[in-house]
Amino acid sequence: MELKTFPRLGESCYFEQLENGMAVFVVPRPGYRKTFACVAVNCGGMDSRLDGGGSAPAGTAHFLEHKMFDMKDGNAHQAMTAAGASVNAFTSSDMTVYHFSCTDRFPEHLRTLLRFVSTPFFTPESVKKETGIILQELAMVSDRPGWQRHQKLLQGLYIHHPIRTPAIGDRSSIQKITADVLYDYYSTYYYPGNMALCVAGDVDPHQVVSTARMILPRERREPVARTTEKELLTAVQRETITEVEVSTPEFALGLKLEPFPDGNAGFRCSLLGELAAELVCGRSSPLYNRLYREGLLTRRFSLGCSSVPGAACLSFGGESPDPVRVRDAILEEAGQLALGLGHERFQQTLRAEYGASVQGLDQLDDLCLGLAESWFSGCHYLDFGELYPSLTVGDVRDFLGRAFRPERSSLSVTAAPGQIKTSD
Repeated sequence: MELKTFPRLGESCYFEQLENGMAVFVVPRPGYRKTFACVAVNCGGMDSRLDGGGSAPAGTAHFLEHKMFDMKDGNAHQAMTAAGASVNAFTSSDMTVYHFSCTDRFPEHLRTLLRFVSTPFFTPESVKKETGIILQELAMVSDRPGWQRHQKLLQGLYIHHPIRTPAIGDRSSIQKITADVLYDYYSTYYYPGNMALCVAGDVDPHQVVSTARMILPRERREPVARTTEKELLTAVQRETITEVEVSTPEFALGLKLEPFPDGNAGFRCSLLGELAAELVCGRSSPLYNRLYREGLLTRRFSLGCSSVPGAACLSFGGESPDPVRVRDAILEEAGQLALGLGHERFQQTLRAEYGASVQGLDQLDDLCLGLAESWFSGCHYLDFGELYPSLTVGDVRDFLGRAFRPERSSLSVTAAPGQIKTSD
């Protein structure tokens, strides 16, 4: 195995790419009681193309995530839970992840994880039963204001990109998913070269690799090439209001960015976006504190920068009696900073962001997920220690001037009838 060190972070990471193409990362944490491990698959809700031709129904990646725990000799989730592990999985737009944490019996849990992700087992009867379960899940999540707000935001930003389609699918698409569809989807995306195994804890890296070699298929295939239709940077819809019964209006503001490139150049774009968002309206920014004093924002406020292949955006969200004023204030502040961001404020925010990222390395789940996501993007998560110092005040000013434009923005609001009005 290759041992890569990151002196600036005081970190080290073992890496090996197996003969079948799977990437294996192990971050040693001597003395830690808990171990976290995950298998990430480089496919998610945005991926529907099948190897044999045609497309899978929307929601297939999420449906498959539910069914992968089934094995011929029982249910892996139940077996691992009974043996003391905390087990779960999730499907995002571009990634499906199966993960567990444990305090003992790690080798046993790892073997089970690798077995069930590499041995699909579906029957028509079990798929039909799961259809009802997922339809119930869809009914629950679609009633949540936050889910509605998020989906309307993506649909307000994008016209072509499949990120605008909910990863869970809809009632019609879910009912089209059969055992044959799941097997076709599995064969298209679930092979070692399209996966990453990431482990953090007090474990033997060589044992992790040996276990993966022993259990996983040996066949090597090249990763699936994603293709997405090119998007204009103009948002589809400036504002949407979804009427729901809430006590205070809540909003999600998105700003459409150029898709990030692969490799460290894209990773650097992501760090730059996070930094720019914090400078404009982070918790320590003058704008956030002014809006908070004026009652236009509350402590329930978040921001971030996200990307998937072919799409990237900044987002701001929270409660406000006047989301339109908040949006306009954010755009105005960004315009002012693009012209006059000072070096001292830039350095102060940069140090805070870097420090938060370093502290986040203690969260083993976030660390492993970051390693998997960065691998699929052609970079190494722990390189942020070298990339942060490369950011300059000029980079941020340029980013602010390009990204924070009204035509790139979409505002999604959930509010009770009559609570707010849109701008003219």
